[in-house]
Amino acid sequence: MTLDWAHFTPWASLSGGLLIGLAAGILILGAGRIMGAAGILGGAVDPRPGDVGWRLWLIAGLLLAPSLLMLFSVARAPLIETSWPALILAGLLVGFGTRLASGCTSGHGVCGLSRLSPRSIAATALFMLSGFATVFVVRHVLS
Repeated sequence: MTLDWAHFTPWASLSGGLLIGLAAGILILGAGRIMGAAGILGGAVDPRPGDVGWRLWLIAGLLLAPSLLMLFSVARAPLIETSWPALILAGLLVGFGTRLASGCTSGHGVCGLSRLSPRSIAATALFMLSGFATVFVVRHVLS
């Protein structure tokens, strides 16, 4: 295995992680809410009275952030080397896993681990193991 030094971005990755952690901390300390993207989106689609405003603002921020980034830097479009049916299947599997785990990687991996939630520790371990297994199967078994 070799490291792709041309695309290795430790400072950008660290900065992004710090911003996600800061946003999660502000949301839980300021509003008492967990910053799990699936739960936030699900609550906006099936809202409870008085509980939709902050969700829509957070979703708007997630959608606007890449546009603001393009104003200040040269952002390259990601290279996706797969078909639309494979992307759709992957999205459906992620959605199924999110429902099965009662949360997504941001809710369990960022917020749950920082609170030492046993359920989030188990869910994050399973997310990671599933990802490792998927990469192994796709790269070494199917190719």
